[in-house]
Amino acid sequence: MHRYVARANVDHYLGILKDATLTIQQRHTTTSLLIAELDKLSSDAEHLEFAESKVAVCRQQVAEAASIRNACAAGTPQRQDAERHLIHLENVHTLLDDFCHRLRNKVGGRPD
Repeated sequence: MHRYVARANVDHYLGILKDATLTIQQRHTTTSLLIAELDKLSSDAEHLEFAESKVAVCRQQVAEAASIRNACAAGTPQRQDAERHLIHLENVHTLLDDFCHRLRNKVGGRPD
């Protein structure tokens, strides 16, 4: 049951982190909660497929955010907001990708 709850929480926090209007403090708090939930899953290599699917979704979100940023005129507040959101999504993607890397090592029998 705890695995289901942890996965649901990961989905929930990732959904929150997609919001471009979050404050820096809200992003920090939500990212911390996401990391805590990922840590709960990191002891079980069977979560690799779940984690890889989250990385793929996040990669798509990064691409979409880059397109939005590129569509904004340089030097505008909209461009700056889009740039901040893109950087944040790239950081979340890196976090998820690192989590997958640890799980892949666990599946392959290699230490972290």
